[in-house]
Amino acid sequence: MLLLGMKSLELLTRKSGKLKMLLTEHFCKTQGPCVCLCTSSYLRSKKKKENGYEQVDQERYMNLVRSVTSSKASPQTPETLFEEDNLIYGPVSKFKPPVKDVEAKIPKNWVPLINSNKRTLPPNSDRKHLLKIGLQRHKVPSVTSVLQQTMPLDQAFYLKRWKQRMILALGKDGFAEYTKNILLQGKLFHAALESVFLSEEVPLKEPEKDTTASGYLASVQHVLRDISGVKALESAVHHETLHYSGLVDCVAEYRGQLCVIDWKTSEKSKPYLRNTFDNPLQVAAYTGAINHDANYDFQVHCGLIVVSYKDGSPAHPHFMDSDLCSQYWNKWLLRLEEYTEKEKNNNAIETS
Repeated sequence: MLLLGMKSLELLTRKSGKLKMLLTEHFCKTQGPCVCLCTSSYLRSKKKKENGYEQVDQERYMNLVRSVTSSKASPQTPETLFEEDNLIYGPVSKFKPPVKDVEAKIPKNWVPLINSNKRTLPPNSDRKHLLKIGLQRHKVPSVTSVLQQTMPLDQAFYLKRWKQRMILALGKDGFAEYTKNILLQGKLFHAALESVFLSEEVPLKEPEKDTTASGYLASVQHVLRDISGVKALESAVHHETLHYSGLVDCVAEYRGQLCVIDWKTSEKSKPYLRNTFDNPLQVAAYTGAINHDANYDFQVHCGLIVVSYKDGSPAHPHFMDSDLCSQYWNKWLLRLEEYTEKEKNNNAIETS
């Protein structure tokens, strides 16, 4: 059988050779140039090259292809670019990578918030008068100046940008007038609160200013109902160990807890404690100063920040318990150390 197949293949090859000779002679005689027609029983098949576009999900990108090929110069806008990105890459993921645990900084000169060596009066002891110590000019930094000089960079950036926008809208003179009015409203509000706590009528000498303060007073009415046992109003404090000073708005009981109370006015709603920026550090600094000031025969463990609004909408009270005050106390100590270090460096530069 194998021999018969080999003879058939040899016969086919001979016939192919004769056919090639006949065709060559025919075409050479009739058409001048010699054209060779080769017939072969062996055909080499080449593997088809793969096309990468065939693996693309055409249905998924059909709309994108149509939008690109529909016009020669299709206008691109941020909206269309976002739509294309959403189509190609999918919706934007709002997942944030977990933040690595940063080792908490510990103040070098740590002083406790509560003064264990201080003698205090019993909680139920009656006081004949409220403390209202005047602020004296010490050669020590104030709480406000320390916080301003050590303001975080991001917070300082947003404050500067807000100031630039306000100046652009109001002008320099207009912005100065705006700032002056804000400070005046704060003073009137504090004076009105002091009159309320002292059970005195609000003076009516300046009705326009009193009208301004009335909105803030209406805002804090629900908070005032929870305040009792006022011990100090607009009173100066001085930390005898860390050497800084400040002026406390109020020290009173809020729902049975003795607190350092800080009254704030705001044009924007601040429903969360984080919206008050450095105010918790300020309250913690005043709390520590009272506990280490011999003029005060009591100690405070808690704080309260009350954000009031000019339109009379309900104020937001932010209560700080002893644990939260301790946390902000440590942050305050770090800011105080930063301020002290900056002052040393500035003095070294001036003397050199």
